[in-house]
Amino acid sequence: MHWEIVARDAEGQAAFYRELFHWEIGDGPIRQISPGLGGPEPGPAGHIRGGDRSGVILYVQVRDLRASLTRAQELGGELATEPFDVPGGPTIAAVNDPEGNPLVLVQQ
Repeated sequence: MHWEIVARDAEGQAAFYRELFHWEIGDGPIRQISPGLGGPEPGPAGHIRGGDRSGVILYVQVRDLRASLTRAQELGGELATEPFDVPGGPTIAAVNDPEGNPLVLVQQ
């Protein structure tokens, strides 16, 4: 399993994700991000759903949803969906990163 974020400002996007999630992100034209907890085996979970446009949405588990939403906005992200409880599941909220890519924050 592998994922990729394509960015017009790769350095700016790397800074956003590094600061928001404390990810270690490499340098160069392809900035490697090592797998975190749960990876690389069996790898992250995912799903396919219908929508108005094609694209990739990252779902990232966070410890404190409100604090992560605040931090995302401080780093140039924009709130897209207020937190809500998924029936029988986690609490989630959505932000757009500084280039407008959707990012869903998940708190178990």
